[in-house]
Amino acid sequence: MSSNKGFILGMLAETSIHPGTGQSHDVIQQPVAREATTQYPMIPSSSFKGALRMKAEQEFSQNVNTIFGTKSEIGNPDTEAGQVIFSDVRLILLPVRSLTGHYRWVTCPYLLQRLNRDRSLIDKPTFPFSSEPQEGEALTKNFTGTMFLEEFSFSCKQANDMEFDEMVTTLKKLIAHEFVLNRLDDQLVILHDQDFAHFARFGLPVRARNQLNNETKASENLWFEETLPPDTIMYSLVMAKPGYDHAWTQLYEALNAKPYIQVGGNETLGQGWFITSADATKE
Repeated sequence: MSSNKGFILGMLAETSIHPGTGQSHDVIQQPVAREATTQYPMIPSSSFKGALRMKAEQEFSQNVNTIFGTKSEIGNPDTEAGQVIFSDVRLILLPVRSLTGHYRWVTCPYLLQRLNRDRSLIDKPTFPFSSEPQEGEALTKNFTGTMFLEEFSFSCKQANDMEFDEMVTTLKKLIAHEFVLNRLDDQLVILHDQDFAHFARFGLPVRARNQLNNETKASENLWFEETLPPDTIMYSLVMAKPGYDHAWTQLYEALNAKPYIQVGGNETLGQGWFITSADATKE
């Protein structure tokens, strides 16, 4: 089976991100979008594609419909799909507050293995990963002893140096800022899937927002909104449809030239800004 042609788009959150799903009947009225099975935060491909299309329409006028498809209109039989496929935006590194030093970028074996599967899909080399932490353990490169993440303590275990270095080299391709990626070796922590799941499900920032009456300034609507914190690192697959191997090239070059993109809600509050890093092996 031939592999798809395309690239992995790394996305580093520069601000808080709110990829919302609408109203909720829970305590948090506006939660972030989550995967149905894992409950990990994500950005639906439809929202991501729409944000990229808006950027493309602003920055280059040609081939927008070729890449993204013609906009659907009710009763229009001539609507055509685009030549480029966009996956959901997937979580890979979540920043978590640490009581033993600076914050840590936390991930788990499941997310690392999924990144390897996604890399295989576009015929990119994978990285080895064999040593997995037990519950209550944290794999690190340089930290020893006990590590505190939020209110939980973890016993640190030394990761395999060769595997860890190769994995970090791959993850660095998702980060645009050199001064940020240089911190990855010391700040990366790999937790057991179950331990990571707690932080991904219950560890995101929640903000109270309020709508006031213009005259009396009394509260008319108080709600709670969940966001992804700055420095969250995600990625998406951008692939060409079969038979259109290089349909993604113009978008790839545009993102390299101007890597910032706004995704999700609360744009006027300064939220939703990512800096992208396009990782591709061009033929």
